Amino acid sequence: MALSKPSPVLSFLSILALFFSLYTITPTSSASLQDQFINCLHRNTHVYFPLENTFFAPAKNVSMFSQVLESTAQNLRFLTKSMPKPGFIFKPLDESQVQASIICSKKLGIHFRVRSGGHDYEGLSYVSEMERPFIVMDLSKLRQININIKDNSAWVQAGATVGELYYKIAEKSRVHGFPAGLCSSLGIGGHLTGGAYGSMMRKYGLGADNVLDAKIVDANGKVLNRKAMGDDTFWAIRGGAGGSFGIILAWKIKLVPVPKTVTVFTVTKTLQQDAGNKILSKWQMVADKLVDELFIRVIFNVAGNNGNKTATTSYNAVFLGNKGALMNVMKKSFPELGLTPKDCIEMSWLESIVYISGFSSRTPTHVLLQGKSPFPKINFKAKSDFVKKPIPESGLKGIFQKLLKEDIPMMIWNPYGGMMARIPESQIPFPHRKGVIFKIQYVTSWPDSDKRPSRHINWIRDLYSFMTPYVSSNPRQSYVNYRDLDLGKNKKTAMSSIKQAQVWGAKYFKGNFNRLMKIKSKVDPENFFRHEQSIPPLPVRD
Repeated sequence: MALSKPSPVLSFLSILALFFSLYTITPTSSASLQDQFINCLHRNTHVYFPLENTFFAPAKNVSMFSQVLESTAQNLRFLTKSMPKPGFIFKPLDESQVQASIICSKKLGIHFRVRSGGHDYEGLSYVSEMERPFIVMDLSKLRQININIKDNSAWVQAGATVGELYYKIAEKSRVHGFPAGLCSSLGIGGHLTGGAYGSMMRKYGLGADNVLDAKIVDANGKVLNRKAMGDDTFWAIRGGAGGSFGIILAWKIKLVPVPKTVTVFTVTKTLQQDAGNKILSKWQMVADKLVDELFIRVIFNVAGNNGNKTATTSYNAVFLGNKGALMNVMKKSFPELGLTPKDCIEMSWLESIVYISGFSSRTPTHVLLQGKSPFPKINFKAKSDFVKKPIPESGLKGIFQKLLKEDIPMMIWNPYGGMMARIPESQIPFPHRKGVIFKIQYVTSWPDSDKRPSRHINWIRDLYSFMTPYVSSNPRQSYVNYRDLDLGKNKKTAMSSIKQAQVWGAKYFKGNFNRLMKIKSKVDPENFFRHEQSIPPLPVRD
């Protein structure tokens, strides 16, 4: 990494540059790097670990290394040959090995990334374009889950998926649940660090709003619980995003009550069936004002071929109650959708997780234990927005025109309101609360055979630009779990400046960003935990 010439007055960037120069090591072979790391681990932990099950390097076994690297990586964009690959992958078997890894990484000057589920949209949990060589710490073997129904709580290790957590809760009780993500293959460790929304967010808030305690390894290799880490760090890790304050080992979460019977439905409309976008316009008016038990999102897709393409809107819902109660709510508040009893399916809360995750009908719930997504892995680029005023008809027409120009576009509108509007913006770092009607996720994807990925990335950037008048502003807000490296800079650089960080920081965290930087300066002043969009320490002033 090229370092700028130091100026007489040490600026924030020059101090960072000095720090990184200290942490840059002379490139060695991955085998040599791995051997040094293993020897250091042996000196700093007394736990036996079989090398063939914990270390994976291309120099040892290329096919096995590739298999492990790709196992939970969700975005194929970051698995191409041109993308940087880790020197090796380490799968710790217990927390002492995670502690030792911090100590050894510091001693050897090794930059590393931490992966629990591999869902980072920009691949930051398994790719580094900042520093090389780097390694990946994969927490997939740390997946123990302990449910305490009497205490309405659970401890869940970072490598477990949300699907596994939901299944284990339901094994103990049909009337307990947890309000986290819709994608069952999400790793719980990283998921909760960004907020974690799901179909019960309007009733109970985010997953991060329902965290009771945590165990982390800090930059000194110490294991800390809530009391030991202090209020500031505990605040920061619940929504301040992963990879900045420490390594999450486990979360203690609060279980929430769910009814024995919930109801789901999906009603799809074509452009022709929703002439003038009357149904979509009404959804914008009522989605955040419906009873807290009802979550109706809208999924936009394009069907047909180039000669006969049409856009569709699917109203995909979960209601915490039975079919009769749901029909009463819909008839009163959203009759325009034309929901009928035949559209409604009653099931258990766990079955609704399988349904909302996108698995085919009648898929058994034990699929949640497999840690797999119902959809094939793809190359994709995503962005996000928050909407505070209904988008007018002219804007809706423009959106559909844009969607019809792309090969495989998707857009999802997730309703807010309810509990989300009642929790203060500063309660945790996640600030998108009162006043938000819905969140938008934009996605474009393409197969490996498509040799022009820039065409699709340019399309989504154009759509994002088009949406400017219709979404939040000052700042234009974004969801940190939909990581977007476009924010705050025009291209990827070795290290984002503090000015660039303040741009994406305001979008993700609004006024909470300054507090996050203060906490970072206190708990990790040397910026050991870092990536392309990690929280930076505050600038050092002379």
